[in-house]
Amino acid sequence: MFPFEDLVQAYYDCRRRKSNTASALKFAESLEENLVGLYDNLQAGTYTPGKSICFVVTRPKHREIWAADFRDRIVHHLLYNHVGARIEATFIADSCACIPGRGTLYAAERLESKIRSATQNWSRPCFGIKLDLANFFVSIDKRVLSDQITRLIDDPWWQSLALQILWHDPRTHYETRSPKHLFREVPQHKRLTVQPAHLGLPIGNLSSQFFANIYLNDLDQFVKHQLRAKHYIRYVDDMVLLHESPQRLNEWREAIEAFLPGLGAKLNPSKTVLQPVDRGVDFVGHVIKPWRRTTRKRTVSEAHHRIKAAPTEDLRTLANSYLGLLRQASHSHKDRAELARTLLRRGFSVDAALTKTFPPRRKP
Repeated sequence: MFPFEDLVQAYYDCRRRKSNTASALKFAESLEENLVGLYDNLQAGTYTPGKSICFVVTRPKHREIWAADFRDRIVHHLLYNHVGARIEATFIADSCACIPGRGTLYAAERLESKIRSATQNWSRPCFGIKLDLANFFVSIDKRVLSDQITRLIDDPWWQSLALQILWHDPRTHYETRSPKHLFREVPQHKRLTVQPAHLGLPIGNLSSQFFANIYLNDLDQFVKHQLRAKHYIRYVDDMVLLHESPQRLNEWREAIEAFLPGLGAKLNPSKTVLQPVDRGVDFVGHVIKPWRRTTRKRTVSEAHHRIKAAPTEDLRTLANSYLGLLRQASHSHKDRAELARTLLRRGFSVDAALTKTFPPRRKP
């Protein structure tokens, strides 16, 4: 059904950013034996997912994260490596997130290009409507997604594996890695643990990100080919549509609202924003205004706060992360210069381009 080399490649893809986790190190202790055992289980049809870890992240807001065991993550990569490219080829070019080459920078630059096109380079008025799906990951209907996967994956073996991953309920076997008070900070309607078995995908797995794009592909096709919205872009569950007429945008919003129940989804009315684009469009952490694209003020403020308070041993990694994030904006020199001054006051060096920091030199 697949050569052993494919499983080895999936292992290397999986460990690229997870090599120092406890489950990755444990798997690597008997690497050949574990890979052969996993291969045999998959070929014999006896593979079963293992225990997950549930914890809470606090930035940008409290959110429940589910991390599959490293062994299961290898299987997720195996599935994605085999079927991902063919399925993603059916997606529209304006579907972003968790697709190679279509991250936040791609999304921001593509929306900026669309705004320039719709406004004829900021010379004509135009409106934008920003839409957001309510409680997206925990409200995904697995029954709908199961039908979509069955339609897209023809091979019975790979289809069966995809459905096994989809319908595995991590709540049946997991451990928590965060204090109870942090879990209490996560709103109940955003917790997977309180959803019925047919709803919700665990945030934190490659498979969930891939399945989420499959789930919303029907919406993308509807907007582009039935509504014929020329200027549309989606990043996970955030969408932006552009048009010279606010009435047309409201008509599209109503049509999308009527379409979503077929997926088992709905819009979050509190996050619907309709306004002229020259006021600024906030999307994927960028704010697009006439002739410039900047980083969201909240992100810049948080960067200053964290760099001022970070322990010295963590400062270089944190600062380089923020400098890399800020440089994605077309107009970020001022923000990076302010960060550089903070770093200089803490004894660190910054290169002339304000894109990288270096720790203080040790005295001989």
